[in-house]
Amino acid sequence: MAQMIIDMTDLEFALFDQFRIDRLQEFEPFADYNRKTIEMVVREARRLAVREILPTSKIGDTRGCRFENGNVLLPPEFKLVWELLSKGEWLVPEADPARGGQGMPRSVALAARDYFNGANMALTMIAGLSHGAAHVIETFGTALQKKLYLKKIISGEWAVSMQITESESGSDLGRINTLAEPGIDGTYRISGAKVFITGGDHNLTDNIIHLVLARVKGAPEGSRGLSLFLVPGIHVDESGLLGRKNGLTCTGIEEKMGLHGSPTCSMALGSSGNCIGTLLGDENKGLAVMFSMMNDARLLVGSQGHACASSAYLYALEYAKTRKQGALPGKAGARPDMESVAIIEHPDVKRMLLTMKCYTQGIRSILLYIARCQDKARVIPEKRQEYQDLVDILIPVGKGYVTDRALEVCDMAIQVFGGYGYTSEYPVEQIYRDARITTIYEGTNGIQSLDLVLRKLTLRNGRLFNALIRRMEQTIETADCEPALSGIAMGFEILVADLKDTALRLSSMDDTIETDLEKRSVSAAFLHITGDVVLGWMMLWRAVAPSGS
Repeated sequence: MAQMIIDMTDLEFALFDQFRIDRLQEFEPFADYNRKTIEMVVREARRLAVREILPTSKIGDTRGCRFENGNVLLPPEFKLVWELLSKGEWLVPEADPARGGQGMPRSVALAARDYFNGANMALTMIAGLSHGAAHVIETFGTALQKKLYLKKIISGEWAVSMQITESESGSDLGRINTLAEPGIDGTYRISGAKVFITGGDHNLTDNIIHLVLARVKGAPEGSRGLSLFLVPGIHVDESGLLGRKNGLTCTGIEEKMGLHGSPTCSMALGSSGNCIGTLLGDENKGLAVMFSMMNDARLLVGSQGHACASSAYLYALEYAKTRKQGALPGKAGARPDMESVAIIEHPDVKRMLLTMKCYTQGIRSILLYIARCQDKARVIPEKRQEYQDLVDILIPVGKGYVTDRALEVCDMAIQVFGGYGYTSEYPVEQIYRDARITTIYEGTNGIQSLDLVLRKLTLRNGRLFNALIRRMEQTIETADCEPALSGIAMGFEILVADLKDTALRLSSMDDTIETDLEKRSVSAAFLHITGDVVLGWMMLWRAVAPSGS
């Protein structure tokens, strides 16, 4: 089948007609990013993804990664792709060019990253960790940490892992038991065990820099006592030269449903010699440091889900246009001798494809809108909090709702293919398996719904949610002025009013154990309702573009 990842026509519509990303050129950090430059960036990303990265996806799925003699080995084709991403400065394109990035707006970087995620998610999820790590080191690191690690992480010379999860704690980070004992030289000896660590070990780079969540000896129990540490796989001296191996080792890799080319490692810290790390930020402030990059991490997972959905939809669309099966009745009714038609003509297949198209385009717009708000929060100081509020309220939607709907799209793609979709002969079964993890990691989607209902909905007296509602109402006003859209705008206005009413009832509940449990029991449904309304907003916005909000 043709190699298909992202619908370029629709992506460019969202970038330039719906969100007018090229207008970011008006702001100094993005002065070089006019429409011509953005088009060149996105098309180069597509070329690299289709020609070089996509062929490695099946290799990663069938050959996978191997754990041999204590080392994790990835297919050699992955190494070649990593080198291309590094040379092209694609790993952290948002970073300062002086540190090895391209100074790219996050919205443009997200569009480019969509292609990479769609081409080989197993590989690019390792690369995706570099951005968050660079942000944390830039924000909280010491001058020496920045000097030693930042440029080499951004350039891709060194890779990164996030070591958070433990077998006994799971998502309950307050139960983390990994210990950090301070030494007289300002470093810490770290001991413990971590599981489900993406990229904990591999042969893509000469060094892997690990961000490890641990508890300083004597620190308070629970999440208040956690600190974040920077732990190099191989020690780095003050001049930047590599030295001896640090005392952390991979003890095995998980055999997973999908993402066979991505090493998911069990890690032992301090069992094979001293594991030495340095504090990143302040003691007992590890969660605050880590959560400073959580929005970006969750947006990345949403992008992974969307890329899988987009690929699955395009494969299903092409198949439905060419696969002939069954006949449709004519005016005189069905006849045995009727010629078979392309399955796209069958109403149920058409229903699935239209649903997939709606979800794919809608969640593309949701993610790009969040990234655009991040860009504007950076470059418009007087409106920074306004745009940050929109980012914060939409992140649970951009991660939780988006990946739930993306998985539905992947499932429908298999249905369109019929029995062939369930086989490895066609790509959609791998896409589904790879996408399945997006609803689980970086906080399960149940956790995303709790974040929305228990925290974001009432944060700052409901200011975040009200800001979102106002934006929707602005689009309704614009659409209401278009005769062809006024009826749709009226119907959507009713949905927004219902959402406001539901949110008000949830947020005004008395603060008791019983009401807390009630909110938790409906949180997933509320996330999906909110996501459907936000997606409806995006589709209405598309309809009024380029005259829209």
